[in-house]
Amino acid sequence: MRRNKITIIGAGNVGATAAHWAAARGLGDVLLLDVVEGVPQGKALDLSQAGPVDGFNNRVVGSNDFADSADSDVVIITAGLARKPGMSRDDLLAKNVAIVKSCAEQAAKYSPNSIMIVVTNPIDAMVYTAFKVSGFPKQRVIGMAGVLDSARYRTFLAQALNVAPRDVSAMVMGIHGDNMLPLVRLANVSGVPVTDLLSAEELAAIVKRTQHGGAEIVNHLKTGSAFYTPGLAAVEMAEAVLTDSKRVLPCAAYVEGEFGFSGCFLGVPVVLGNNGVERIIEFKLTAEEKAAMAESETAVHKQMAATGL
Repeated sequence: MRRNKITIIGAGNVGATAAHWAAARGLGDVLLLDVVEGVPQGKALDLSQAGPVDGFNNRVVGSNDFADSADSDVVIITAGLARKPGMSRDDLLAKNVAIVKSCAEQAAKYSPNSIMIVVTNPIDAMVYTAFKVSGFPKQRVIGMAGVLDSARYRTFLAQALNVAPRDVSAMVMGIHGDNMLPLVRLANVSGVPVTDLLSAEELAAIVKRTQHGGAEIVNHLKTGSAFYTPGLAAVEMAEAVLTDSKRVLPCAAYVEGEFGFSGCFLGVPVVLGNNGVERIIEFKLTAEEKAAMAESETAVHKQMAATGL
């Protein structure tokens, strides 16, 4: 029986961490791919040796050759420059467009039937880049953003309430940037609205911290950006695809009229399965939420124009 194959492009912190999560979850054989000789091979060898300890038997290998990625079921693109203190995600755009363009072209060449998950920042522009150069249908190119942002949001809410994070249900929509929309009215703890548990001031502070959650980590690290949760968030999406589990997750998906927006990738709740984005779950936004999403759309279109594609 053929096992699933997951290719992770970029063997830096995010890519290597994604490989770790994918192997530990037993999702299939993992290829860690990078242009730097020795790095993916060394990290893959190290990770494969964790199998006897952790109990997974996936094949984990490293390579510098895109040909080795042939016939992947899922391709996760993490390659690109990371943020440094004082940098915005947009500051990475020009350099990362070229990197993602090359990765997406090669991935599409060798795995024309794969689902592509883009993690590289700025995500909303990079997933658009991958979509344009791959030639894949919109449902098979997805940006990882909302799973990560929502995890941060849920963490901050759980800490404020001193409850288990798994019992907090909350979602972030819109761009993966300062204009993201952490939905307050729908956030709850086992069905109890957080608006009944926290003051408006406390919630506003949590929303702001979520919007700047990535920068907070960058400022601590000084020489890099977040990688544990971004890597896991991408694998969470890959698992939904590979298991056809129909998970409802917030992802950067191509909108064509949903929520009143069109022609760009925006963070929205989607159903993920074997075909990638099987549908976008649309619901009525308040006037304030619609305005926030409009700001995201404007920012994304600006990023798209800057790609030159």
